[in-house]
Amino acid sequence: MEELSPPGPSGAGLGILGTMVTTEETRVRRKKPLVTALLVVPVVPLAVLAALRLIGFDGDWYTLVVLSLTPYAVLYGVLFGGLALAFRRWWVGGVALVLAVALAVLVVPRVSASEQRDVHGKTLRVLASNLLYGQADPKAVVDLVRTQRIDVLNLVELTPRAVDGLTAAGLFQTLPYRVLHAAPGAFGSGIVSRFPLTEVNLTGDSAAKQPGAQVDLGDGVVAEVVAVHPISPDVDTPQWEREIKDLSRAAGEHGLRILAGDFNATLDHAAFRTVLSRGYNDAAEQRGSGLSPTWPSSIPLVTIDHVVVDNRAAVRDYRVFDVQGSDHHAVFAEVQLP
Repeated sequence: MEELSPPGPSGAGLGILGTMVTTEETRVRRKKPLVTALLVVPVVPLAVLAALRLIGFDGDWYTLVVLSLTPYAVLYGVLFGGLALAFRRWWVGGVALVLAVALAVLVVPRVSASEQRDVHGKTLRVLASNLLYGQADPKAVVDLVRTQRIDVLNLVELTPRAVDGLTAAGLFQTLPYRVLHAAPGAFGSGIVSRFPLTEVNLTGDSAAKQPGAQVDLGDGVVAEVVAVHPISPDVDTPQWEREIKDLSRAAGEHGLRILAGDFNATLDHAAFRTVLSRGYNDAAEQRGSGLSPTWPSSIPLVTIDHVVVDNRAAVRDYRVFDVQGSDHHAVFAEVQLP
């Protein structure tokens, strides 16, 4: 009588099953380095940005653009770090998160207001606006001056046509004193004030006029104001750097000074931080609004317009305003002098 074989897979079946398992293991092994590579690639630009920012190297136009996105890189690093950890790529995720934390240490303080000096002198309400080749609505500018009770208005990209429009809108009835250097395109600038002005040269040579003036507030109190507009770094990066650093004479070597306008720079650019290191504070950062973008106005991404204040003064208020017809938001600060 023929014996029955015990139920179970045949030798051939076991061989096929073994082959299938081996093939699947091979596929899994092949996927691991592919997934790791796909997760490493996005971390590389984050590492480059962090290195540039931490060593204080602005580089050329392209690296300047990357550096201007530093606040967004913090979120970018957290998201990719978390994704890498979800795929159990521990070292990739760890590196991304460490880079994000390093940048966050630099960025997060901008949303926290700083304690201001205990000063009790006169106050000065300053507004700076880029007029986009003079195309900004003059009535919008004048309305802003009146509603915000502006004392000193810095205008950049001020054209002769813009001066005519501002005159018709009544700007010089509200702010009668002026130092104007109107010019075609982006090269004109001006300072308009409620108080008497005396023009003085407070900067080095620049492609666009960056006028300076002493503002006589009465009772012997004088403040120095500069309408800032260095050349755009996409035109000439070395010249942009020179023009920015020409603004950075140390506090104490001059009268109390306020720099306001379109710096074409963010807090993450070393050249701008050089200005601050010579005795100035960024008004937005002082009031916890250092991440409020000013350009482009359609979809604001970066903060390149600033009111920079001598650190002997106190910043009591800071705000950003839309100006119809311009691609920049206007920036406002109320400054109290010692």
